[in-house]
Amino acid sequence: MAPVSAMCSRFMSPRKILVTSALPYANAPLHLGHMLEQVQADIWVRFQRSRGHQCRYVCADDAHGTAIMLSAEKNGVSPETHIANIKALHEADSAGFGISFDNYYSTHSPENRAWSETIFRRLEANGHIAVRSVVQAFDEAKGLFLADRFIKGGCPKCKTPDQYGDNCEACGATYSPTEVLDPVSALSGTTPVERASDHLFFQLSAFQALLADWVDGGHLQVPIANKLREWIDAGLQDWDISRDAPYFGFEIPGYPDKYFYVWLDAPIGYIASHQNLCDRNGDDFDSYWQPGHDTELYHFIGKDIINFHGLFWPAMLASAGLRQPDAIFAHGFLTVDGTKMSKSRGTFIMASTYLEHLNAEYLRYYFAAKLSPNVDDMDLNLEDFVQRVNSDLVGKVVNIASRCAGFLRKRYDNRLSAVCSEPELIDGMISAGDSIAALYEARDFQRAMREIIALADRANQFIDDKKPWLLAKEEGREKDVQDACSVGINCFRVLMTYLKPVLPDMAEKSEAFLGLSLDWTALTSPLEDHTIDNFSPLIQRVDPESIAAMVDASKA
Repeated sequence: MAPVSAMCSRFMSPRKILVTSALPYANAPLHLGHMLEQVQADIWVRFQRSRGHQCRYVCADDAHGTAIMLSAEKNGVSPETHIANIKALHEADSAGFGISFDNYYSTHSPENRAWSETIFRRLEANGHIAVRSVVQAFDEAKGLFLADRFIKGGCPKCKTPDQYGDNCEACGATYSPTEVLDPVSALSGTTPVERASDHLFFQLSAFQALLADWVDGGHLQVPIANKLREWIDAGLQDWDISRDAPYFGFEIPGYPDKYFYVWLDAPIGYIASHQNLCDRNGDDFDSYWQPGHDTELYHFIGKDIINFHGLFWPAMLASAGLRQPDAIFAHGFLTVDGTKMSKSRGTFIMASTYLEHLNAEYLRYYFAAKLSPNVDDMDLNLEDFVQRVNSDLVGKVVNIASRCAGFLRKRYDNRLSAVCSEPELIDGMISAGDSIAALYEARDFQRAMREIIALADRANQFIDDKKPWLLAKEEGREKDVQDACSVGINCFRVLMTYLKPVLPDMAEKSEAFLGLSLDWTALTSPLEDHTIDNFSPLIQRVDPESIAAMVDASKA
């Protein structure tokens, strides 16, 4: 990943960027933890577009696996119907939070089947697939081999109980289900028996040197690189990429009744979703996925799936002759009021429940105000949430427009002064855009918001010093009132341009009010002799009663 200074130097030449976020599993609606990731990625994407770059954002539902098959069976529908129903919910939730996907697809697609088979055949042709018999857990009560996630037991590395059969949430270790301590079937509660079955393995161990170089290549945040380096230094284990029938997914070509493990075709879903988009809009697909092109590829993910994206994925891409990502951006978990999200406390909040009670842009701003480039967990403190949104957005940013617009409407037919009376103030705010852009680029949204709100404080101080409400009472001060309010509107225009990646809906309303598009690249000089529209409220204050109602609706 290029350093921030190098990235900023490229702002003036258009870039071609492809962004993905992790694929939500098609087995349940989205919660606010999902929205943290999608909002983070969306802000970065919208920022890139505002700077004049071609930035595509694709995602998809992760639609395969035993869990999907069992849920469909429980609901009395086909797996295809089940995943279609969940996909509709996911798309509605994401749209409600203003997520600007260029394409939202599904891993259960013809493109993903074709790419999964193509990549597998390339791995096999390159000698990176091995077949060997493995002893698997078999649930005699259910009559099927147990996928890793349907075995619970103690982690063989750190001994933490009640962990899944493939990786430990406590220490991050990955392992075979046969290594789990005191295993039980999560489906029937019975103790599984052992049965032998032939499985296919991707020989990850062959990529020890390549992955060591990749991890040290600046593509990852430092804590993530350190964790992956630990796993590499401990010796990489070959990766089981097959599952036995019955299984909802793609059958492996040449191996009847063997199916691709969901984590094999899930990241390939990025490629498939992008191809589906390119087939519709005419983009050059190969320039993003074949090596040697001047395009950029970035993945936004949670830190809990870094082993798949930071080890398996780049190794698969290398063997298949495809380009590797420029960077993987991992984020931490979301807590609410200082603790893990809880249904009993009403803090396990579904995206749809939030949207029933609160404006999505409140949360977009709050996330931005707390997101840094680091991998730290983020806390949604509901009391701080109310105070931060009401103070910053309503009390500082919108307040500038509302204070000035009334005077311009009543006295000057909504016309700004012919000449800006404070060009130094406006030029200074426009000049601050370079440092704010560098912070956006580095995903340091927290500091970017602090700089933007500091500019809002400066604008409000200017208005307080000029006191147009007092000037309006004095004879012969009409021009001073118009000048002061025109400066205020110019300040608001700059602030909302900087906030547009975070607050797209509020920015759209502001564009209607200002009568222009809030384009970052158009911030070159103050607005002069310009007519605005009548001001309408852009966003309401957060009502604490709505917070309480949301929490109450979220309780189990």
